[in-house]
Amino acid sequence: MKRPFLPLLVASVSFAVLLQATAPSISAQELRDGPGGEPPLPIPRIEGPIVLDGLPDEPAWSQAAVVDDAVMHTPDFGAQPSQHSEFLIAHDGEHLYFACKSYESDPSQIRVTSLQRDESSRVSDSCSLRLDSFNDEENTLLFGTTPAGARTDWAFSNDASGPPNSDWNTFWEAAGTVTDWGWSAEMKIPFSSLGIQVGDDGQVVMGFSIVRTITRLNETIVHPAIPPRWGPPSANKASQMRKMTLNLEGVEVPRPIYVTPYGLTGLGHSNALNTVGDAYVRQDEETLETGMDLKVGVTRNLTLDLTFNTDFAQVEADDQQVNLTRFSLFFPEKRRFFQDRSATFEFSLGGRERLFHSRRIGLVDGQQVRILGGGRLAGRVGEWDVGLLNMQTAEHGNLAAENLGVVRLRRTVLNQYSNVGGILTTRRGVDGDYNVLFGNDMVLRLLDQDYMTVNWALSFDQVDPSGSDLLDRGLVRINWERRGTDGLVYAADLTRAGEVFDPGLGYLQREDYVRADARLGYGWRPEGSSRLNRYGLTTTGNVFRRNADGTIESSSFGAEGDIETRGANRLSVNVSRNYEDILTPFSLSDEAIVPVGSYGFTEVTLAFNSSQGRTFRPSVQVEGGQFYDGTRRSIDFSPIWSISRHLRFSGTYRIDHVRFDERDQEFTSHLTRLRTEVMFTTTTSLQAFAQYNSTDDFVTANVRFRYNPREGNDLYIVWNESMNSDRHVLEPTLPWSQERSLLVKYSHTFTLGL
Repeated sequence: MKRPFLPLLVASVSFAVLLQATAPSISAQELRDGPGGEPPLPIPRIEGPIVLDGLPDEPAWSQAAVVDDAVMHTPDFGAQPSQHSEFLIAHDGEHLYFACKSYESDPSQIRVTSLQRDESSRVSDSCSLRLDSFNDEENTLLFGTTPAGARTDWAFSNDASGPPNSDWNTFWEAAGTVTDWGWSAEMKIPFSSLGIQVGDDGQVVMGFSIVRTITRLNETIVHPAIPPRWGPPSANKASQMRKMTLNLEGVEVPRPIYVTPYGLTGLGHSNALNTVGDAYVRQDEETLETGMDLKVGVTRNLTLDLTFNTDFAQVEADDQQVNLTRFSLFFPEKRRFFQDRSATFEFSLGGRERLFHSRRIGLVDGQQVRILGGGRLAGRVGEWDVGLLNMQTAEHGNLAAENLGVVRLRRTVLNQYSNVGGILTTRRGVDGDYNVLFGNDMVLRLLDQDYMTVNWALSFDQVDPSGSDLLDRGLVRINWERRGTDGLVYAADLTRAGEVFDPGLGYLQREDYVRADARLGYGWRPEGSSRLNRYGLTTTGNVFRRNADGTIESSSFGAEGDIETRGANRLSVNVSRNYEDILTPFSLSDEAIVPVGSYGFTEVTLAFNSSQGRTFRPSVQVEGGQFYDGTRRSIDFSPIWSISRHLRFSGTYRIDHVRFDERDQEFTSHLTRLRTEVMFTTTTSLQAFAQYNSTDDFVTANVRFRYNPREGNDLYIVWNESMNSDRHVLEPTLPWSQERSLLVKYSHTFTLGL
């Protein structure tokens, strides 16, 4: 097993080292002006205490750098903001401080609709600081707060070209307060939570942008003057940020050690068939466990995380989905241990497909597999982004205990927007089963917003260690895209995956195929007093070809038009023509099966999303048309009702009805989700979540009480229930309650110096 991939790993690293000569040293990068011509901003070191109460009135704040020239971002880019804002930035050698003074002509109109952690900035009035702390013009950390002091911390990767990692959390503090002139807020962010690069002369360079949201006006204010040409993520793009400089000469930035032991106890039961198989027997269960997490700042920008007897009892259940395809569903990662610097480990193949998906560790078919322990080292070493991960799982049913590992390396080459890297993933069971994958990727910025991405990977496992050539074992992908939403945008993608290519720790829907994708679109932003903020038209197409016989497996061609109003309401219409060649029948239910055959069908989708700033905001999606040799009608209604900052209801009701007239078959599914959030304070909350899926005849419920007085200290009380909605669908009769648990978990973080 070792011989095939080791030379490839050595060759890849050697290739990256050769490119090092052409890569700029980050500490020596030219300090470019911001997109609006703003020069780099020197951040002073302040003397004197700051009390974090939301009001920046301490004498120390008078020494801070002042930013008061923000411009309107949306709806009228570059215009004078309707309300004045003033932002302050400073540091004390250990922390970065940020404050905003948000002036309001009518303070009674200040809107706070939630106290929830990690809310979207458009839900309540807010101000936020985005940081490219590594100055790599690729990764962004967002820190935001509201007049009530509710915190939001998100992480963006790949220059914010994909969705944020909203589950990322780190150690920092924030406070907000309402005044007679508006509202203000303060943030205190340890350098140890950022990861920074300190030059030999003590200089630190970071990218930054600042955003204020005025919810009632659907107005966002930005500094520097980043245009909204990339849509909502525009202000998060590290490549568009202004630079800030800090002088830490003679300052030893602390590298704390965070030790977080936990204790877990609880009661519960489950029901299982007896040995004869004629009745269900209840099995009572008691839980009493302890474990520990350890976070160590090895250097200023390299962090080691260790975990022992890892537990995720507090993690909310996945949203159930209705699967109308023959492929596996994708579920996002929610477990906190895998969130910190998760962008370092990313290896995207386009869309949701990737060579590493952390949910392949410790989860099998949605069920938890005990993680005995492991470690992760992530950060930056010189010019390199470095990620190492190794986890050990216990035996689970028929699945043997496994050791799972990832090594990820990436560095800037040619220019500050381009990089090259490699990945190695391993999966080895105690029974001798193994999977090893090695891959390279390269992202090059060739023109203004034109990027070329090249991916290449090989996999090896015990099934056929030597009988297949490299083409059968490999995946190759090349992508060219013009990023953005305004003006002309386009993309072309070509991928080939071999017959036995298997990313053992990744997510890939199909195997042994060639895929071609293309996208062409244009977006407009009307000037003047138009009621529209933006509108656009996009055409897309994709084809999947089987390698085995050269036949077309799937294809889809469509056109989409979308409109966004000045009130931030969005409407889109999509028409697609699809083709599917089915070699193996697949079932939607016991009553409806799609047989072998070739099918061409047309579908239409209409979607409406209301402004996030409304207290009641519905979203509706209607789909209809042909479906293989039948018809399909689907409706998805998802409202959110923020009654106050302390109480919010949300839900989803989706119905899918499929009818095959020629075969007199039909399938109807109902999916319902109901969520109640009670936010007593920014540190104490109660969430109740229930969902029903008629396809599985199953109801699941999850109630979580959380007390979080400070980062790293958590008390959770969690109730989980799984119930059978149709007890007589099988023999013997199913129990009402399939599983139930009541768990109490407490974790406490101790901070030690290093």
